Amino acid sequence: MPIEEVLPQVCEALRAGDVVLTAPPGSGKSTRVPLALLEQPWLGARRILMLEPRRLAARACAARMAELLCEDVGQTVGYRVRFDRRTSPRTRLEVLTEGLLTRRLQADPELAGVGIAIFDEFHERSLQADLAMALALDARSVLGLDLRILVMSATLETNRVAQMLGGATVISSRGRLFPVEIQYASRDADPPEVAVAVGVRAALAEGATGVLGFLPGGREIRAAAELLASAHARIHPLYGDLPAAQQDVALHAPAGALPKVVLATNIAQTSLTVEGVTAVVDGGRRRTAVYDLGAGADVLRTEWVSRATAAQRSGRAGRVQAGVAWRMWSREREAHLAAWDTPEILVADLSRFALELAAWGVRDVGSLRLLDAPPAVAWEAARELLQRLGALDAERRVTARGRRMLTLPVNPRTAAMLLDARSRGLAREAVWIAVLLDSRDAAGECDLGRRLADLRSRRSAVPRWMERSVRQIGRLLDTDVSLRAALDAEAAGRIVALGYPERVARRRSADRGVFVCADGREARLAGDGALAAMPWLAIAHWQPGSVRRIRLAASLDEAQLRRDHPGSFHEERRVRWDREQGAVIAECVRRFADIGLDHVPWPDAPADVVTKTLIDGIRDAGLAVLPWTPAARQWQARVLSLRRWHPHAAWADVTDEHLAATLEEWLAPALAGVTRLSQLRELNLRLLLGTLLDWRQARELARLAPERLAVPSGSGVPLRYSADGAPPRLAVKLQELFGLKTTPVVDEGRIKVVLELLSPARRPIQTTSDLASFWRNGYAEVRRELRGRYPKHPWPEDPMTAVPTRHARRGESRRTAPK
Repeated sequence: MPIEEVLPQVCEALRAGDVVLTAPPGSGKSTRVPLALLEQPWLGARRILMLEPRRLAARACAARMAELLCEDVGQTVGYRVRFDRRTSPRTRLEVLTEGLLTRRLQADPELAGVGIAIFDEFHERSLQADLAMALALDARSVLGLDLRILVMSATLETNRVAQMLGGATVISSRGRLFPVEIQYASRDADPPEVAVAVGVRAALAEGATGVLGFLPGGREIRAAAELLASAHARIHPLYGDLPAAQQDVALHAPAGALPKVVLATNIAQTSLTVEGVTAVVDGGRRRTAVYDLGAGADVLRTEWVSRATAAQRSGRAGRVQAGVAWRMWSREREAHLAAWDTPEILVADLSRFALELAAWGVRDVGSLRLLDAPPAVAWEAARELLQRLGALDAERRVTARGRRMLTLPVNPRTAAMLLDARSRGLAREAVWIAVLLDSRDAAGECDLGRRLADLRSRRSAVPRWMERSVRQIGRLLDTDVSLRAALDAEAAGRIVALGYPERVARRRSADRGVFVCADGREARLAGDGALAAMPWLAIAHWQPGSVRRIRLAASLDEAQLRRDHPGSFHEERRVRWDREQGAVIAECVRRFADIGLDHVPWPDAPADVVTKTLIDGIRDAGLAVLPWTPAARQWQARVLSLRRWHPHAAWADVTDEHLAATLEEWLAPALAGVTRLSQLRELNLRLLLGTLLDWRQARELARLAPERLAVPSGSGVPLRYSADGAPPRLAVKLQELFGLKTTPVVDEGRIKVVLELLSPARRPIQTTSDLASFWRNGYAEVRRELRGRYPKHPWPEDPMTAVPTRHARRGESRRTAPK
């Protein structure tokens, strides 16, 4: 039913309790409902507070309601927004922005003289609206206030809101909107400014006399206006930073001889009537600030709107007559849009929110009635930041400094910067810098000091909103901030460093424009200006990411930095492993936070620490960096063979893995004075490994797994052991085994040796672990093949009775070998 028909139902329901009212855009809920409540008996002489999400909407709603009462604004109906207030003792209906209700509740929790708080356009779910609602409900519960709550929106999850309010009455009105035809684009790949310009031209071509185009921000609005410069229409921009007079022209200028085109951000999405609009062109995007916890900064994202927002925007075309909404995206894209916008409490910087709650006396955010709880990580990070800023004490209670910070209309970081700068006599410059930091001009001069100098010389025009912000903050700090007063532009970096010490950065000596920040990470400055060559910067704004992009910064003087932040400068004595050099580095490092300033040797580093670091380096590089010799590896294989052959004996574990794990036990005593891998080559690793066995085991090792084996020729031939416990191998010339009838053995005869029989040229002939069988079955064939090739060497018919020899013969021996 139309809004007029549900007014009695709303008034009656509010007599008993809270109400959630939904009505489409343009139905009159923001103006007719509050006026109808003024004469309700349950309200009596008490006042109405009505919250709007934006200053423009607050002023426009107040003006429209005053017009309906045939009064001037400031009589029965008034408004209060930042920088502007029009109220009087007669005012009973006050329209204000959401943050101002929080300030009023903090000052007067009983809301003396107030009977109802109206939360208009609550679907936008701003952080300030959630906070104001939570404090109002908490005050009503704790203090027993007779305070009604009315929540109004065109698109809202009514059941969730009603449940949060404790069972509020839900009332719906369909309003008196005219039908709106929805047109979709064939694609959605164009930039929003291009898409909107195309849509506006199409709407004008079809005869629209008033077109409202939605774009993400001022930059896209200016770009779209340039694209439409040749269109036969009057173009009006509409966004938050425009002066109020220009905003009023965009809202109220009627369509005349030329069609009217208003290019707006989502400021025009709700609670406003843009006169003469019969067509909407929706670029489908909005700009959202998402807080990056790791970077401690907001990331501005341009993203697709939700279906609820698209419905809000389309509804603006049907306020005065049947209209058309051009959605500059495809039907396929529509299916993938989110149902609702993400509540700000889930993505925003929570530091101001946490400080307000601390001042309210809340330590457990779960005790409040909120539609969505803040993310635990972001909530904890906000409170930790407030502690570092001195706004909360160790028990997370608000301090006097924290309460002082809340009186300033800026975020806690900037508030701390202002207070610290004021204590150093830099309040005037700090006020201007605080306002410059709040500027949305991302494409401006990146040198904050130069911006401040331009203000001093008046070479750049100062926007009116900036002057008003400066005056307001200056008044709260009791500081003269007029443009006529001198400004010290060189103090810009010092002031920023007070608020953002973790963004102090030092230039890499060899890299222009590349800086190391106080947290040890890198930031880069584009371009080749003077700022890129400065040794120190204080970064005011950066674009977070894998590589931080510096957007606004000022140069810093190191001597002044030392005076302002003595606790951040420290000397660290450290012993570290340098993998590239393969060496232990013992040094004294002088730092600002995590920025290394210089490195000098530390000659008196504790020897045990140096040795431990070297051992860690050896483990990192791998055991192969030790000076392994064949003898050392064979010793290791002999011991490991005995571990396999005698699993119940107490033979040491000398695998590479265990040796690496126990370097402290067997290698460390030999590392005195050693700091580099290259010095390890001087070690006798075989002797060091031998310390892992006691004298009895060393004797048993020599007996059970000898290094060499005596053969009939009299040679002592090395055995080759395997770490896996396989039988050892003996590579020996065949002639040296003449007369040997059985295969050699080790380990007291339990393990047969594998014989690798070699030719006189030491080439492999045969491998066997049964020598007797070889003499009987294989030798004759070998003799036939090789005696002609090696005629100077003996090839007797009966090798088991022949004389063994290491050398070539001068004549074949006729002696027989001893039996």
